Amino acid sequence: MACAALLLPLVSAGPSATAERASSDALQRDFAAAAAEYRVPRSVLLGVSYLQSRWDAHGGAASVTGGYGPMHLTDARTALAEAPHHAHGAEDARGDDARPARTVTGAALPEPRALPPRLRTLEQAAKVSGIGSEQLRDNAAANVRGGAALLAAAQRELGGPVSEDPADWYGAVAKFSGADDVATATTYADDVFDVIRTGQSRTTDSGQRVELAADPAVSPERSQVRRLGLRTADAGRTECPLTVACEWIPAPYEEFGEGDYGNHDQADRPASQSVDYIVVHDTEASWDTTLQLVQDPTYVSWQYSLRSSDGHIAQHVPLDDVAWHAGNWFVNAKSVGLEHEGFLVSPDAWYTEAMYRASARLVRYLAKRFDIPLDRQHVLGHDNVPGTTTATIRGMHTDPGPYWDWAHYFQLLGKPFTPHAGPQSTVVTIRPDYSGHQPLYTGCVKAGEACAPHGSGAVRLHTAPSEDAPLVKDIGLRPGGEDSTTGVNDTGARASTGQQYAVAERRGEWTAIWYLGQKAWFHNPRTQPTAVSAREPVLTPREGLAQVPVYGRAYPEASAFPVGVPVQAVSPLPYKLLAGQKYVVGDRVPGEYFYATTFDTSGHQVVRGEEMYYEIQFGHRVAFVKASDVKVLK
Repeated sequence: MACAALLLPLVSAGPSATAERASSDALQRDFAAAAAEYRVPRSVLLGVSYLQSRWDAHGGAASVTGGYGPMHLTDARTALAEAPHHAHGAEDARGDDARPARTVTGAALPEPRALPPRLRTLEQAAKVSGIGSEQLRDNAAANVRGGAALLAAAQRELGGPVSEDPADWYGAVAKFSGADDVATATTYADDVFDVIRTGQSRTTDSGQRVELAADPAVSPERSQVRRLGLRTADAGRTECPLTVACEWIPAPYEEFGEGDYGNHDQADRPASQSVDYIVVHDTEASWDTTLQLVQDPTYVSWQYSLRSSDGHIAQHVPLDDVAWHAGNWFVNAKSVGLEHEGFLVSPDAWYTEAMYRASARLVRYLAKRFDIPLDRQHVLGHDNVPGTTTATIRGMHTDPGPYWDWAHYFQLLGKPFTPHAGPQSTVVTIRPDYSGHQPLYTGCVKAGEACAPHGSGAVRLHTAPSEDAPLVKDIGLRPGGEDSTTGVNDTGARASTGQQYAVAERRGEWTAIWYLGQKAWFHNPRTQPTAVSAREPVLTPREGLAQVPVYGRAYPEASAFPVGVPVQAVSPLPYKLLAGQKYVVGDRVPGEYFYATTFDTSGHQVVRGEEMYYEIQFGHRVAFVKASDVKVLK
């Protein structure tokens, strides 16, 4: 959800201006009316709604966990019945040529009868408010009334006063979260009251202007949470910041026959290898299913899972160990994987503010712990991780996809994407307005069928400066030279918010960048820019080279491998970086390979070579080139 547009000043222009004003503040009035009807402090109602949806209605479509409307009232049974869920790649999660492939294509959903109360709050709201379920799902005003009724019911159940003081409602807010443990309910309520203390204002996805005035003096008694009778989650070996609720649910390190084991590798990071990347995933499964899967030694693993409804975090793999999550062994060995509860192609594919905030706090913590720069060459989507070899490119996963709001995420990280150079800069940072930028995607429900309109942080790339021009091609995804498509899982002609590219040309309202060895155009009008200027080092082939190979992993040269460790091929991808082209530079790293193919860790080794590589933003995915093949231009 991108930065809110400025509210334009209203002028006396007759009935049409009055009607426009009435329309643009209707949701604000709905909150006031619902607060008065159910005797809930307006700031509490607004604060809860902001933490759930940032006051967006999403056109009545469900969130990734079946939440509807500004209050995120959950009806997961209906949402899961209507939502399409399918695999978004068939990669080998380990991505290590030294071992048999561990391929995971998707997960089964739980039976509807297993849904916990936190995924059925719309049903509860219907009971206490008398409003029909369909209205609660489809009508924003009814949804706000249903949320107010739930808060009022929670306050009565806890024996709290019907008070105008927001501080008296801390326990009811904690209960509204649906969390089943003390830490998560407390963290959720703390976040709501932080919103109340600091205030917020924005224009919603339906053009509604909503404001919550700051109340810096509000100071609730947090002990109210004790009345909820919730469990105390086992923090165990968790490695999390104090500002999130974190639970230890370990992934098993076990043998299970024929020399195989799972579902991660024990290591000694960062002493053995630096941790350079954080990889953002979505689960493509519900929370309960996700936890079942990561506790299966025959499955794969990741370090953290994050729950959409309330931001609860479960840690599964210690940070010094290597999880099997990114489909690229070089990246796995040097990264931390975060799985966010959600589905890439869910009809409106929106995530709660609670989860975005918890995730951002966790990422800030990890970045500080491992000295990881907070940029898009280090904080990657799974869809930005390259295939290791030509054969693996087509199977790489495409989550979290074009609906993940990278702009808002990096605002929460304290690193917003802002201009850093003049309008004719030689580098640009992709940054469309998320809410207003709604390119066509297809295939969410059926191949070729248009997805529901939705904000997106990705721009589409063409072969010429025209919407009618073909999309650029990705010879890795389509070796036969077929065109890229508008498919929601097709990353062949897509640049994502925060990614930085060297400018190849400008023509009118269009900007061309160097992308996958070719010139790629995107619409970038000055009045509604989809990119901002940047100043970053770039690289190009060194003098005398017409082209240089591009790699999906930075592996050592053959001479670096000791006896007993099989040499891993330095295998170029089918792309070429051509003379005259430029790409934004990331890290300069030595070739490394973590040899870990046995349950007994005594034979594990890190092989480090003399050959140096640069990471580059090459296409939608990052890539690597040998430092000896290129020169860096400041």
